[in-house]
Formats: sequence, structure tokens, C-alpha cells
Amino acid sequence: MGENSFCLKGKAAAVTGGAQGLGLAMAEALAKARASVALLDINVEKCQTEAERIRSECGVETLALRADVRKLDEMEAAVAQIVERFGKLDIFVNNAGVCKNIKAEEMTLEEWQEVIDINLTGVFIGSQVAGKQMIKQGSGGSIINIASMSGSIVNVPQPQCSYNASKAGVIHLTKSLASEWAQYNIRVNSISPGYMKTAMTEKTLETDMAKDWWLRLTPMGRPGLPHELGGAVVFLASDASSFMTGADLIIDGGYTVW
Repeated sequence: MGENSFCLKGKAAAVTGGAQGLGLAMAEALAKARASVALLDINVEKCQTEAERIRSECGVETLALRADVRKLDEMEAAVAQIVERFGKLDIFVNNAGVCKNIKAEEMTLEEWQEVIDINLTGVFIGSQVAGKQMIKQGSGGSIINIASMSGSIVNVPQPQCSYNASKAGVIHLTKSLASEWAQYNIRVNSISPGYMKTAMTEKTLETDMAKDWWLRLTPMGRPGLPHELGGAVVFLASDASSFMTGADLIIDGGYTVW
């Protein structure tokens, strides 16, 4: 492995759900590794603000685009704009996701479908549009899907069957796409975070429920921080993982070992 195997200079990357939280942290990590980065989100104003900041701090090209991962036409248009600006697409991170803590017997079909549409169908759409572009380019690429430890275990005590099912689907979709697209030198891997501290989870992590269940059941005794996924996303995006495809990296502070 060469000393610059983790360097992404000359690469073009995109991250869905890139305006905040884990997506923003991963976009920053890719930019620090010298990749040009496009942030995709339904909150385009926040995307623009963060894209400008990353460009200023990291000295790389950035792009902010509005795109709903559930809509094929919007995702196709986003990839077309990325290619127009950066000239290609080498790295695509499917990060956008939602969770609904609703009991199975009380969940409406619409509530179930929304989670599946964003978390699983959205990952397929993103992978498909990125994969087609990478196949067209003929130079390979890396697709990184953000799954969850919830795709391998069932969280307690909160009910979240739709989220768990969607993330299990992401892990197996990742393996399926890896198998199909290896012939094009397109690698497809996933990252499965555990409990992470973001703006959306910060208040919940302070509750007795989180302390008594989530953190007590995590061997490291704390939630992960968004930047702690940065090394994994750069690794999977770079030549450092050139013989790795169809794998799922669980980054959960040890939650799944108990």
C-alpha cells in the first residue's frame, strides 16, 4: 500500500443528506482527504452554507444541490450537475435516512412506507444513478451506503421495526450490488453506525432511557461522534480499500458484541 493510498485528490464525491449530522461530517472528511464534494439534501440553503464553509476551510471544489433521494428524476439531475461541474463521479455516499419510533401494531402503512422509501429505496436510487454514471465512465468507483447496527440487531427499548428492516435491507442490497458491479471495478460497501451524538439525538442521549439502555449496553459507555465515521468513509472511498467490496463496517462502540 502506497503512502498516499488514503489521498482522494482528483476524485469527485457526493453525499446525500449532506447538510447536517453524519452526512456533513463525512463530506468534511472526504474534503480533508482532498476530494471535490457535492452535498445533496432537501435543505439546499443549509447545503449551500456548509458547502461554502468546506470550500473555504479545505480548499477544494464543492457543490450544493437540492435532491430528494426518493425521486429518481431529482437524483438523475443531481448526478448530471455533479458531472458537469466536476467532470466525473468517483465516490457516492448514500447517507440520507429517517427513523420512526412507533409500535408495530400502531404503525400506519404510510408511516412504514416513508421509512422504507427514504432509507432503502432511496439508497437503491442513489446507487443506481451513481452506478450507471460510473459504468459509463469506465474507471470504476466507490459507493458507500450508510446502514446501521440496527440492520444486525434489534434496539431496545424503543420500537422501530421499519428502521431496522430498512437498514437490514441496505446491508444486503450493498452485498448484492457489490456482486453485480465488481466486473466494472465499482466497489460497494456499507457503514453501520451505533448510537451517534448529533443535533437530532443530543437531547435524547441526556434522558434516563438513553443512559439506562443505550449507553449502558455500549461497552465504551458513550455515543459516537460524527467525526469518528470520517476515517471509515475515507478508507472505503480510497485505494486503501481497493480489494474490499460487499463489506459492512460496524462502528458502534462495541454495542453489537454483547
